[in-house]
Amino acid sequence: MESIWHNYKTVIIALVVLIVAVLSTLIVVPETQQAVKIRTGEPVAVINRFRPNVPFGETGAGLWYRIPIIERVQYVDRRIMNLDMEPQQVLSNDQQRLLVDAYARFRVIDPVRMVERAGSEENLKNQLSPILSSTIRQELGRRPFAALLTAERGNAMANIRNQLDRQAREYGAQIIDVRIKRADLPDGSPLETAFTRMQTDREAEAETIRASGRRDAQIIQADAEAEAASTYADAYGKDPEFYDFYRAMESYRRTFEQGEGTSNMVIGADNEYLRQFKGNR
Repeated sequence: MESIWHNYKTVIIALVVLIVAVLSTLIVVPETQQAVKIRTGEPVAVINRFRPNVPFGETGAGLWYRIPIIERVQYVDRRIMNLDMEPQQVLSNDQQRLLVDAYARFRVIDPVRMVERAGSEENLKNQLSPILSSTIRQELGRRPFAALLTAERGNAMANIRNQLDRQAREYGAQIIDVRIKRADLPDGSPLETAFTRMQTDREAEAETIRASGRRDAQIIQADAEAEAASTYADAYGKDPEFYDFYRAMESYRRTFEQGEGTSNMVIGADNEYLRQFKGNR
């Protein structure tokens, strides 16, 4: 072995240097990563760029090369990532203070722009986090608290996603979805005050509805009585005798049906009230 080393020392060293040089030119790009080649500080190429609906195995991942020393490679995740927002208080349109906890899901679709303007995924999250918080405050501030409990919440989330997506595109990212994990009234005195105010508002609204119902009922009753009076007047004009008989029978029914037991009524035979029983003579 010593003789081989002495005889081929230069060749062995050259071979090792050559192997190291070759290996330093090769890079492995996983399916889950995008690789940005940066030459003297400028991005020059993207390997395994995200393209929608392209199956694994056909994305361009695998073994690639670079120029050592001159070029470096920065990897960018091509999977969907989460952006969590710190819980914060938001003032709704009906002056309710809400404790909102939300998150967004995004993907880097332009790694070159992301590298140029954010530098890394972590810096990108730091850039998007205050934008998400501001957008949520603005959108929820235009809506009452009750809207978060109805289908209108979906519209609010869609608006937040669209606004956040427009700004995320400036950093090479695409916002896929935005969701509110919870939106609660804060604990303690603010919560009790909010409940009291909500109860007072609902009671005032209920009283307004009842007052409107009573007003409508009076109007309907007045119209019905007026119509009934008009009908009675028409009937009296057509057949006064029948109208007089009908009114007498109605009076008898109401008088004699009162009470559950047996009642006695002492009336003279010539009393005008019983004229219908005497043949109206």
